Amino acid sequence: MFEGHTDVRRIVLACGTVDLRKGIDGLAMIIGDRYKQNLFEKGTLFLFCGRRSDRIKGLVWTGMGFCLLYMRLEAGSFSWPRTTAQAAELTEEQFRYLMLGLNPLDPKVKEVSPTKTF
Repeated sequence: MFEGHTDVRRIVLACGTVDLRKGIDGLAMIIGDRYKQNLFEKGTLFLFCGRRSDRIKGLVWTGMGFCLLYMRLEAGSFSWPRTTAQAAELTEEQFRYLMLGLNPLDPKVKEVSPTKTF
């Protein structure tokens, strides 16, 4: 998703829901006010998700200004942690889980027991 931004060193997930109609200024206020994070930390990508879970926004400070990133899935949805209103830092592996549709903070693969025998 954000492969073009190789200078991203830290990924912070804003758990819960955010109104994705917000632009750079609105998301920057959320980072500072709700999550008490330094929004001017170069190389930190902040990720936000709305109620529909099929789109996310990312905000990163480049040193010269903000870059607003947007991704919308045509089919499916992101598995986004909704239970907390805190920010969680993600590892690269957890970020890959998120992009695969798994909950990055609790990636579980569902156990299946086949009912039919061949």
